[in-house]
Amino acid sequence: MEIDSNFLIQKKGLFSSMVTERQPWWVLWREIADYYLPKRYQWLLNDRERISRSAKSAFIIDGTGTKAGRVLAAGMMNGITSPSRPWFKLKLAHFADEVSDGEHITQLSLPARRWLDEVERRMLLVMAQSNFYNCIAVLYQDMVFFGTGAMLVYEDPESVIRCYNSPLGEYYLGQDAALRVNRFSREIKRKVHQIVEEFGIENVSLTIKNLFESGGANLLTEFVICHLIEPNDGKLKEVPKHFTFREIYWEQSATECLLAAKGFYEMPGIFPRWEVTGNDSYGTGPAFDALGDVIQLQFESKRKAQALDFMVRPHMLKDISLQQTPSPMTPGGSTYVAGLINGAAGAKPAYQFQPPINELTLDIKEIQIRIREIFHNDLFQMISQLQTVRTATEIDAREEEKLIQLGPVLERTGNEALDPFIQRTFSAMLRAGLIPDPPPEIEMAQIQIQYVSILSAAQSAVGVAPVERLLALTGQLAQVYPEVVDIPDIEELFRGYAADIGVKARAIRSKKDVAARAAQRQQDQQTAQGLEQAKVGAEAGKLLSETDVGGGANALQQLISG
Repeated sequence: MEIDSNFLIQKKGLFSSMVTERQPWWVLWREIADYYLPKRYQWLLNDRERISRSAKSAFIIDGTGTKAGRVLAAGMMNGITSPSRPWFKLKLAHFADEVSDGEHITQLSLPARRWLDEVERRMLLVMAQSNFYNCIAVLYQDMVFFGTGAMLVYEDPESVIRCYNSPLGEYYLGQDAALRVNRFSREIKRKVHQIVEEFGIENVSLTIKNLFESGGANLLTEFVICHLIEPNDGKLKEVPKHFTFREIYWEQSATECLLAAKGFYEMPGIFPRWEVTGNDSYGTGPAFDALGDVIQLQFESKRKAQALDFMVRPHMLKDISLQQTPSPMTPGGSTYVAGLINGAAGAKPAYQFQPPINELTLDIKEIQIRIREIFHNDLFQMISQLQTVRTATEIDAREEEKLIQLGPVLERTGNEALDPFIQRTFSAMLRAGLIPDPPPEIEMAQIQIQYVSILSAAQSAVGVAPVERLLALTGQLAQVYPEVVDIPDIEELFRGYAADIGVKARAIRSKKDVAARAAQRQQDQQTAQGLEQAKVGAEAGKLLSETDVGGGANALQQLISG
């Protein structure tokens, strides 16, 4: 694909700048990979290291850090995007999906609610039939260990969407003015026959074309392919202006041709980060915070193993007459001396070594506990056992504090990963004709996303604790100061409480209905009071009519006559 050489020069310069920006993170990621996932991220090694490194890890003796990170990633998977239960619902701006107070929000009709339910069902079905849940699990693991994850989401003719995890070390990120990731680039290695099959022989360089046509071993020659996704400025004629983003491929050694160019209506990827500092394009995660403890754990575990080895297999002193071959001064080794045991041949330990094994064991356990706490293992193991969160009593004060700590992470995960993914999926289904026509009343309405996963519900339930404390205190003070019951707005408190603990809106009456029921109850009370008064008057009249006051008259007749 022939293009202006200046365009490709500019893109190569942009690519080079993204590589330079990522360089300071390289050393840190290498250390994280060494102590957590040494075989998971081979892209952090050069070609020579990939060949020379052995199958076993030289850095990990105690796998507590790796296991703790996997528990956290699995907890996020189960608590945020569990494939076994709905984890989001769709709402419409300026509409109440289930209840209306008759003031500022218009209530949705039954067809509109059914349309939203059907769209949610279809979207969850598309996600389940694609490879989304497999890839999102890897994405959470990337966030936990390296603070940054990347997952490309392409449209697929068979499964509607198809997700691809980009491993750390392969890609580079860039941000816009709002600090949102809007650029993604990577270097990938492909063999000659793979390049021709993917991009077509008419788009490759003359070098690759000649190698392909010559065949044989030349088909397996590797080339570096550069891939860039960025905002579409309309300067590339192959990608029309109506596309918001574009992606381009080119050979690293090419000078004037692109392998492919394509446009997208939305960003074809999600790039969540656990925690971001300043203007950094990459994030940090719990593995960064626990790295010092993990290194200390490996050091102490190694020293404890060495101490046990010296105790079980001490270095021996043997009589010179037993000498055959020298042994080094190591556990299980031997040194030969003359006249060792009263002039008789024999052997004995070279020293008596009593290392503080108990103290080492206790310190190692403390380090392991710190590592698990940094990775929030106790929190996620507790949350995974909860099916629903109905009341605030299901989460005690300690768990509430931990949920509050995860608040920023949940918000960032929603903003940088789940929101764009759901929008991407909806748009792909819409273009594929899988979204039913909406009712006329909501054709121009804006769709909003509400998360209803276990963690989202638990996070919302944390806010009900102050309400419970206020109502309890009000009940106690009312015995001494009755006026205190007039301070809290009980109706608003209960409405907010119900929303925070996840009560369905259809189960809560509107303010209009509550006012009508209160008026009806007051009217019933007034009617009951009138009937009671009439009953009392009738009984009094009967009593007076039965009271004889003489002269053939009763008390009622005398009262009436004055």
